Amino acid sequence: MVQNVRGYTVITGASSGIGYETAKAFAGRGSNLILIARRKDRLEALRQEILRLYPPLDIVIKATDLSASQNVFRLYEDVKAYPLKTWINNAGFGNYDSVGHQALGKISRMLHLNVEALTILSSLFVRDYKDIEKTQLINVSSCGGYTIVPNAVTYCATKFYVSAFTEGLAWELKTAQAKMQAKVLAPAAAKTEFGQVANDVAEYDYDKMFGTYHTSPQIASFLLELYDSDKAVGLVDRENFSFRLREPQFPYAGNSQHNQKL
Repeated sequence: MVQNVRGYTVITGASSGIGYETAKAFAGRGSNLILIARRKDRLEALRQEILRLYPPLDIVIKATDLSASQNVFRLYEDVKAYPLKTWINNAGFGNYDSVGHQALGKISRMLHLNVEALTILSSLFVRDYKDIEKTQLINVSSCGGYTIVPNAVTYCATKFYVSAFTEGLAWELKTAQAKMQAKVLAPAAAKTEFGQVANDVAEYDYDKMFGTYHTSPQIASFLLELYDSDKAVGLVDRENFSFRLREPQFPYAGNSQHNQKL
């Protein structure tokens, strides 16, 4: 195992947007980083930017396409030798289109990345680290993981999964008195590459299309606020764009008399 007393923060989708700014924010706190994304050149540029500011840190980059199922287990095997402290599943993309018209090849990739890869990586991390003090898993969902947005039904469904899965995991860990915390961050519109990818366009004007939005550094600051808290959910109100730390939002049947008897 690689030895470093500070431990490592893993961030998927780190080559741009929220992941990029989150990497810089954790570096500012002295955390070593393992940065994961498809674009190696972007990761290397981020690595060099961080090291210019924080030379003592160890910044590991892994160029990997997590929408390809075979890469997910391989990635975890590559990073498990490091002493991990925090895992942030930020990689994901959206799609604006009607269900009947959406491009199914793109939808398949979105399901693999937003749902499958996140579930597998979360499960592997929990399996290895749930009883390690001060470890955290943070999964990035969306306010569209709590509200169905017109013309983005399938994307919202993937994020409903992320929210429900992570809230359920948070309850599971708490019930088991595990030392790890699981948390979900749910931003609203943020000025990233999301708009281009979701709409399959080369240029996207957030001022024209949304008017109100957060920047990537703002979302990274919300993520740190969630990280520092004892709450399970960090949720942006998509109507007024306020950010609030909350308890889990979905009903939990933990005390029901009608659960399966174990």
